[in-house]
Amino acid sequence: MVADNIAALPPLRDVIKAWQLDADKRLGQHFLLDLNLTAKIARAAGDLSGVNVIEIGPGPGGLTRALLESAASSVIAVERDPRCIAALQSLAEASEGRLTVIHGDALEIDPVGLAPEPRAIVANLPYNVATPLLIGWLKQASAFTGMTLMFQREVALRLVAEPRSKEYGRLSVMTQWLTEATLVFDLPAAAFTPPPKVVSSIVRLTPRLMGLGEPSFATMERVVAAAFGQRRKMLRAGLRAFTPEPIALLEAAGIDPTARAEELDIDAFRRLAVLWERMSH
Repeated sequence: MVADNIAALPPLRDVIKAWQLDADKRLGQHFLLDLNLTAKIARAAGDLSGVNVIEIGPGPGGLTRALLESAASSVIAVERDPRCIAALQSLAEASEGRLTVIHGDALEIDPVGLAPEPRAIVANLPYNVATPLLIGWLKQASAFTGMTLMFQREVALRLVAEPRSKEYGRLSVMTQWLTEATLVFDLPAAAFTPPPKVVSSIVRLTPRLMGLGEPSFATMERVVAAAFGQRRKMLRAGLRAFTPEPIALLEAAGIDPTARAEELDIDAFRRLAVLWERMSH
């Protein structure tokens, strides 16, 4: 049994000591060693029965162990640090073929190509690359059953922010347009080795079923970027960077030209993007 094999492995602190896995600040490493918390993260991902799970930055393998103890069909772990690759070999052997460890930079790897459907991403993301990784994955959100990810709390709050709040911005709109975003729970800094200077949060992203008539990702991204590019200005001014006739576009979408970006809900941005595509063709 894989669970018995994993239970027989040395504690994570011993793995770190044996392989001299001093956290590398350049890689944004903060290792989560509490197996109760890693199991809680794996449970937050929902039912993983038959799912191929992609993990980014496994480190010494705390979350990896929890994922292997779930009903996931397989776990594909992408790790940049060669020290961790070596440290994960005993876990790969204990997995009886369910764990594949890939040495590479997650920013340069398309996760869709790593595993067949159904696939999900579950990861304690390195803070320094969490946002660019998420933006890349959102472009193909429908390829996953879900994404359960750790961010620093400041970023997590932006992902789930509502209109008219100070956290609401570009990342909020793009994330909530494509997924249902839920902040699941927080992780205190003391839970990590070494402790980061921030609180971390687990966010569950469930892809939305996108119907016909949706704008392209590129168009939506441009509209949202222009709107929030001059956050304090009215949309009729902010959208000039996007279109020479912002007032006509806003009025056609049923939006007050004197409104500001932070006042618009996701559907309003979607209407703007759809109308712009129609008017520009």
